[in-house]
Amino acid sequence: MYKNTHSIAKKCIVIGASAGGMTALAKFLPKLPSTFPHPLIIVQHLHPNQGHFHVKFYSSICKLKVKEADDKEEVLSGYIYFATPNYHLLVEEDRTFSFSIDAKVNYSRPSIDVTFESAADAFGRNVIGIILTGANHDGAIGLQTVKKMGGIAIVQTPEDAEVSSMPEAAIEKTKPDFILPLSEIAPKLRELVDENKF
Repeated sequence: MYKNTHSIAKKCIVIGASAGGMTALAKFLPKLPSTFPHPLIIVQHLHPNQGHFHVKFYSSICKLKVKEADDKEEVLSGYIYFATPNYHLLVEEDRTFSFSIDAKVNYSRPSIDVTFESAADAFGRNVIGIILTGANHDGAIGLQTVKKMGGIAIVQTPEDAEVSSMPEAAIEKTKPDFILPLSEIAPKLRELVDENKF
C-alpha cells in the first residue's frame, strides 16, 4: 500500500476543468484517500474575483490537503493544488510553481494548456493529464503534450460531462489512454498507483 509522505513530488496529476467543473470535482476529489501519494494540480476556470471559497469548500469534503498554489512553492506529494484566479500556473523543472500574467490562452488565465505543458516538461512521462467538463478547447493541446512526453491521458466521457466541448476537443486532438465517466476516474487513478502502472 502506498504512503503519503508530503515529500517533493516525483510524479503528478494535472486536471483541467471549466464549465461544470466545480460540481464534477466535488464528486471526484473526495474519492481519493488521504494516503494518495501524488499531488493533483487543478486548473479550474474561475472568475478573477472568485476569492478562496473553492479551497475552503474542497478542504471540507476531501481527505487530502487542499490549497491554492503559491509562487515559488515546492510541489509536494499528497496535496491538491488549485491554480490562482487570473494567473497562469506553471510547474518548473525544479518542481516548484511559478506564476505568469502573460496574455490569456484560449480566453483563459489560468490556462489549462499552459499548466499541462509545463508539467509535462518538468515531469516527463511521470504525469497523468485529466480533462473534465468544459465549454471551450482549453487543455486539448496540453493533454497532447502530456501524451507526447510519455504521460497518461484521461478524458471524461463527453456524454457524461455537463458540458462536452472540452472533452470532445481533447479526444479529437490526442488519443487518450482512457475515456471514462466521472465516477470511474478516481478508481482508475487508484488502480494505476496500486498496481504500479504509474
